[in-house]
Amino acid sequence: MQDLPAATPHPQTAALQGRLLAGENVVATLEVDLDAHGRFGQGLIALTNTQLLAFEPDGGDWSDYTLSPGQSLKLSDHGGLAFLELFDTEKRLARWRFTLACNPAAVRLVDAFERELQRLGGHVVQEEEEDADSAFDFGEASKPPSTWVLLRLWRFARPYQGQLLLGFSLMLGSIGATLVAPYLSMPLMDKVLIPFQNGQSIDTMLVNSLLGGLAGAALFSWLLGWAKTYLLALVSERIAADLRTATFDHLLGLSLEYFGNKRTGDLMARIGSETDRISVFLSLHALDFITDVLMLLMISAILFNIHPGLALATLVPLPFIAWMIHLVRDRLRTGFEKIDRVWGEVTNILADTIPGIRVVKAFAQEKREAQRFREANAKNLAVNDRLNKTWSLFGPTVSLLTEMGLLVVWGVGIWLISHQSITVGTLTAFLAYIGRFYGRLDSMSRIVSVTQKAAAGAKRIFDILDHVSNVPDPVNPQPFENVTGAISMQAVNFRYGSRSIIRNLTLDIRPGEMVGLVGHSGSGKSTLVNLICRFYDVTEGSIRVDGVDLRRIKVTDYRRHIGLVLQEPFLFFGTIAENIAYGRPDATRDEIVAAARAAHAHEFILRLGHGYDSLVGERGQGLSGGERQRISIARALLINPAILILDEATSSVDTETEKEIQRALDNLVKGRTTIAIAHRLSTLRKADRLVVMDRGEIVELGPHDELIAKQGHYWRLWEAQARRVDAEEGDDGGLMVVAPNPSAHTVDA
Repeated sequence: MQDLPAATPHPQTAALQGRLLAGENVVATLEVDLDAHGRFGQGLIALTNTQLLAFEPDGGDWSDYTLSPGQSLKLSDHGGLAFLELFDTEKRLARWRFTLACNPAAVRLVDAFERELQRLGGHVVQEEEEDADSAFDFGEASKPPSTWVLLRLWRFARPYQGQLLLGFSLMLGSIGATLVAPYLSMPLMDKVLIPFQNGQSIDTMLVNSLLGGLAGAALFSWLLGWAKTYLLALVSERIAADLRTATFDHLLGLSLEYFGNKRTGDLMARIGSETDRISVFLSLHALDFITDVLMLLMISAILFNIHPGLALATLVPLPFIAWMIHLVRDRLRTGFEKIDRVWGEVTNILADTIPGIRVVKAFAQEKREAQRFREANAKNLAVNDRLNKTWSLFGPTVSLLTEMGLLVVWGVGIWLISHQSITVGTLTAFLAYIGRFYGRLDSMSRIVSVTQKAAAGAKRIFDILDHVSNVPDPVNPQPFENVTGAISMQAVNFRYGSRSIIRNLTLDIRPGEMVGLVGHSGSGKSTLVNLICRFYDVTEGSIRVDGVDLRRIKVTDYRRHIGLVLQEPFLFFGTIAENIAYGRPDATRDEIVAAARAAHAHEFILRLGHGYDSLVGERGQGLSGGERQRISIARALLINPAILILDEATSSVDTETEKEIQRALDNLVKGRTTIAIAHRLSTLRKADRLVVMDRGEIVELGPHDELIAKQGHYWRLWEAQARRVDAEEGDDGGLMVVAPNPSAHTVDA
């Protein structure tokens, strides 16, 4: 067995070694593949124990940045690109661009940079995600999420403002009832207990009325508190449910470009765990916070009414607690946002591994995936540990300050009693109120943590809600009915970031015509199909269907007339019938069976245990590739589309299965405008015309026989594929395993 070639070293590795000082060691490296203008190039970033060295792809020169406390390294990504930015305390020192293929190495570099800074006593590294809409220049690094983002939840709370107002009224009544007991302790002390100690008899009627007042206040407070908590919990759950639904609805309306830049696990975490966190915050902690604020205001008013001087002594710890909250708030916000992202990585591994468990087991990579999960989980643990260091000091310090405040009140109160300024009953009531005051103050300080968690979660939710689709619906959509399927593309150009994919393409397709798209991989075939489906909008030019610009038609109205059969058909968990009727949920069983018959799927469906009611596993597990494809064809047949897109519909199946699928496709294309991409050129011989593409341009156009006679681009593709087929058929019949030749060029239709 031939050994695999060793990884090619970076061209600047030798130069890097030459720039190292005596005793200097390389801790981590990152090979960047883009220059400052977004062009591909080879750059290198190296972190040593004393400095950060960078070789710029465009400048051809080295830059060095000595490590010092106060520096920070920020990692962000957007639109398939990533940024690494180096800051000091005043400004940004450098920025490097690279594709997401380099991102794992960038994460390792950031972690190593953080460790080196901590060794030097520097700042904690911030890893940030940039959500600007720029395709290339993202501007400055984003700030930590502000607590004010929680106020944006009001638009989801507005439908329940009546219930919220009622809950607020119940809250006021409940708080007022809880404050009755300390006030009644003054007459109990001054008019009952102290006179009794001095030899006077107890006024039984007065005692009964005071104790009855205490019992009535406690019962009233309990009743109002229960009603308030139950009502506001119901409202908060509905607000969270509306938020979750709105986020998912908005997510479904975004273009494919957005999903191309996001991980499935991260989006699942945002819609799931983040909305749950906001729900808990609204139902419990927000309610507690409002109660605490109202309680503090009411207690303060009562304290100043009883004795202003003693009330001022009560407020001594407040400035120190406020200063501590301000000091720790930003660290908590940033920390919780980083925790969310790290947890998103854990979820991403689950979202990758569980659906791909068959591949994991086939390649015996269980240990590798387990190690990936352990590393992500360990990183999550490390981030939480760093945050807990801050939070664990904050809570006890607040408690200490409130205890010191209580000592101040005791001291001032005793001094006032000794000077006959207040009575013992007044001090007793004061201490009872202060116990509630400091208890609420301590509770408010602890709410800082959950508030920052909710703010970080709300920011990640609103990052989705604020994202505007790149394929927007028109303000005044044009009706789109009775579609014939005539497609006209005029001077179409499409760019993705800095790359030009489709260049000045003009093509007219007649109603009912079948057109095949042919070309090497990367020639723009799939992109052109995506533009016709309006998964993306053209950069320049226009695409018209039946004479109407696609941008003038409501997206759902247009796509209702498109049938799509992909190379890898996606089936949802559910029954066979539900998957066939996905595009028409109201279809009758007879219509479903008719579509399955036309797709040559009826026979194998009946062989299943429960026929059309048989459950399909996730992503169609339990069915062969050909069976999944025929269900996909039946699904397209059922909606009776005017325009049909076949994207490599038979490329991943054997010859016999391909014949079955081809017979189903023959039924599907009848009377429909069809655009087909096929791996095997022989499957496109029935096409009315073939469009040969190269580098985003049409280089040849015409029927199969005409293009073969020209002996141009299409002829060369045909000959190359024919030679490959002849070579395979020329085998003597024995089993032969041929190792792939890495230098061979494959031909893709």
